[in-house]
Amino acid sequence: MAVVIRLKREGGKKQPHYRIVVTDSRKPRDGRFIEKLGYYDPIKGQEAAFVDRDRAVYWLGQGARPSETVRNIFKRLHI
Repeated sequence: MAVVIRLKREGGKKQPHYRIVVTDSRKPRDGRFIEKLGYYDPIKGQEAAFVDRDRAVYWLGQGARPSETVRNIFKRLHI
């Protein structure tokens, strides 16, 4: 099972906000997930992003691959 860290879209039409989740790569974007790590609101910007640092480091240590967008969020938050 390939585990990835990616964004799950929530919110209404033209008002997106995202959950940062750990999931199986074969699941759909908004499907089942293993664990929630945080959230990201692109409308409000960088200050509207939160990630549970300990759990993110744990999953990265277990071999989970972050998506490109999640990797950029992690860089901004110094994870």
